[in-house]
Amino acid sequence: MKSIFDSCAKQYDSWYEKYHYAYLSELAALKKVVPKKGIGLEIGSGTGRFAGLLGIKCALEPSAAMRKIAQSRGVYAIPGYGEKLLLKDSYFDYAALIVTICFVKDPKKVILETKRVLKKNGKIIIAMVDKNSFLGCYYLRKKSVFYKSARFFNISEISAMLKEAGFKKFKFVQTMFKKPGEIHSVEKPVKGYGQGGFVVISAEKA
Repeated sequence: MKSIFDSCAKQYDSWYEKYHYAYLSELAALKKVVPKKGIGLEIGSGTGRFAGLLGIKCALEPSAAMRKIAQSRGVYAIPGYGEKLLLKDSYFDYAALIVTICFVKDPKKVILETKRVLKKNGKIIIAMVDKNSFLGCYYLRKKSVFYKSARFFNISEISAMLKEAGFKKFKFVQTMFKKPGEIHSVEKPVKGYGQGGFVVISAEKA
């Protein structure tokens, strides 16, 4: 997967321009749960499209090509994988995984590592395409260069992993009620899940 992102970094980044309002809708949903203050971390920052606008200064990204673009956006992106974070215990106020969980090898280990680097009551924020949604089905059929090797999850599966890891106080926000090409204005985020294809889960470290 790393090689795909290395060779197709510009193609990946162009999605956010092509589907500008879909991107802004995702960003609006994230802003509902991402803290405005504190030390934040993004795990799997890609080209820095989210970290830069959410005020997240520190990021982890295994692809050198993606890191280079993220750094051009002012994001301090360093190499690394979510399964083994070479970072201090209990250091961050929050950590975001934005469309990352479907690409990692061991999601449970990533969640546990994220918990380790969070302060007490720190937040984990997982933004994902819900496998059970119309959008999940659409992406699975489409088999894009990026998603053909992805492993999608539904909300219950990720929530169960978070609970098993000891997270609490769950919040859910959803958006993208249409396919990306059909969104022509910023969609208003809605609480919960089950309708929107893009869901943001927020939970606190116990």
